[in-house]
Amino acid sequence: METVAVIFGGRSAEHDVSIVTALSSIIKPLELTRKYKVEAVYVAKDGAWYWDEKLKDISLFSSGHIKDFITKSHPASVEFNGGMTLVKSSGLAGRKTSRKIDVVFPAMHGTYGEDGALMGLLDMAGIPYVGCGVSAAAVAMDKLLAKQIAMANDLSITKFLAFSKSEVEREPQKAIKEVSQGLRYPLFIKPTHLGSSIGISRVQNETELRNGLEVALHYDDRIIVEEAVSNLIEVTLPVMGNDRPVPALLEKPLTKPEDFFDFETKYMGQGKGGKKTGGKRGSQGYSEVPAKLPGDLYERAEKLGLGVYAALGCSGIARVDMLIDSQSGVVYFNEVNPLPGSLYAHNWRAAGYSNVELVEKLIGYAKDRFKERQSLATTFSTNFLQQF
Repeated sequence: METVAVIFGGRSAEHDVSIVTALSSIIKPLELTRKYKVEAVYVAKDGAWYWDEKLKDISLFSSGHIKDFITKSHPASVEFNGGMTLVKSSGLAGRKTSRKIDVVFPAMHGTYGEDGALMGLLDMAGIPYVGCGVSAAAVAMDKLLAKQIAMANDLSITKFLAFSKSEVEREPQKAIKEVSQGLRYPLFIKPTHLGSSIGISRVQNETELRNGLEVALHYDDRIIVEEAVSNLIEVTLPVMGNDRPVPALLEKPLTKPEDFFDFETKYMGQGKGGKKTGGKRGSQGYSEVPAKLPGDLYERAEKLGLGVYAALGCSGIARVDMLIDSQSGVVYFNEVNPLPGSLYAHNWRAAGYSNVELVEKLIGYAKDRFKERQSLATTFSTNFLQQF
């Protein structure tokens, strides 16, 4: 029986969302397969790693007892010895427990987990892992780089400007003037590197722009300001696979333009006004699955989503968010989420994949990509050192 380590939590603004993704959408279905020994690895907000069966219980976190658990527990360590081994001390006569890991299933959203940092560590350790590789994850989590790659591949994006924190702090009025002269209100201000819509503001005027810049720069050192799409229809497309990606169903969140898809709408309210819409309940409230779109918009949005997935070099799983101007019929790429919240399991179920089938396929993609990478030469023999 193979051992799969599910790593979640982390030093990220999306720490709590990560816990739900790991426990409800990954660990439970993996255990239901009866094919894997599943190890829960929790990374606390201070960066310490903990490994324990008790970490599979959501009540430990929802009750707040995780603080007591951390206080009484010894952090785990990780040995990278031609792979990955979890090690922890029992506290009794220095006795230690260890477990060799065969595959890692990252469930860490945002900084240090979804942005390529964890993937780089796992690549160096030489262990298969689920999801996008280092470069795809890093680019997907950098909204500016993702847009620039989309532009280079002739994929439609909205008009935008980007600013660093130092630029705005040094000359705030210059940044505000540049935005006001170069873009049309309403605008969206976004931290470049965060997901789950944290730190995003929709602004209608210069006063709101000032406040929005301050909010975004509280979370990131680089931000983008982009024009809102008129006659907006938001859609999202979950995709899985390596060189032959498979789309799930195009999904349309049932929200109003004024209630843009912020963190509150996604996770706390489960969709503002969602219960009145009659939509299907998903990880982000109520939505229409599959999205009912006029004409050939569905096919064009699906094609754009798959094109973005390929252009960014995604693998394993990701979700591509798009914006549609229903009047002009133009579909714009918005952003990519390299680890969709709760894996967007509700959408994959509607597309014909159970939670168990989904995690099994993702483990399979991880192994396939690892095997392909292992066939590549990463070292080179020379006589360079002989001259010293």
